[in-house]
Amino acid sequence: MFHKAVRPVLVVIAHGSRDPRHAATVHALVRRVRSLRPGLRVETGFLDFSLPSVQGVLESLAAEGVRDVVALPLLLTRAFHAKADIPAVLREAPSRLRIRQADVLGPSPLLLSALERRLYEAGLTPADKSSTGVVLASAGSSDPEAIAVIADIAREWWHTGWCAVRPAFASASLPRTEDAVRELRALGCSTVAVAPYVLAPGFLPDRIARGAAGADVLADVLGPAPEVARLLLDRYDKARTPLPAALGA
Repeated sequence: MFHKAVRPVLVVIAHGSRDPRHAATVHALVRRVRSLRPGLRVETGFLDFSLPSVQGVLESLAAEGVRDVVALPLLLTRAFHAKADIPAVLREAPSRLRIRQADVLGPSPLLLSALERRLYEAGLTPADKSSTGVVLASAGSSDPEAIAVIADIAREWWHTGWCAVRPAFASASLPRTEDAVRELRALGCSTVAVAPYVLAPGFLPDRIARGAAGADVLADVLGPAPEVARLLLDRYDKARTPLPAALGA
């Protein structure tokens, strides 16, 4: 008799924030993921500030008898949280769980599509690209690898037809959003837009918004954009493909 393989539970690991908009946006994204794949169980855990905690979610799953989990960091770059915090939390998980850590979301063409979606929702059109300079505004990091990735994304995005694309950071790195806005003005771009490369509202996204005061267009955070939901499932599928011990389980 053949037994249908049980799909691993997807546990989305979000940063957490004192700002209630953060958790609300994460939950909206997870609802969209569930709607795209109704048979998949998706749970959400937070590293800090919000509940349920990642540890609490993993302990509950183990108590239910769940064996296989894909832990997906809701992060755009491989910075400190992806390299240190999340692996540390997963090491403390109940031993009965077989956990695979999925890759972070970025970089991905789907994220560029989501960024453009947000800019068009804010009032731009594809016809505006060649005359519009864009600030790719991320939260920032002290991790050189993460900073280099943001710069690479900005270069790649510029090659799709924008007047110019400049990276900016809300913390830890320079330039700030307002500095990048001034630079694009000086370059002669007739329209300047700020595209927050962040997933949910909070302290640093608010700083990005303040820095965008001199821009013509400020896009919304990526949030539950359809492309982001599809990307979560793509990362899940890649992580779950060769589950360890699956043949002998």
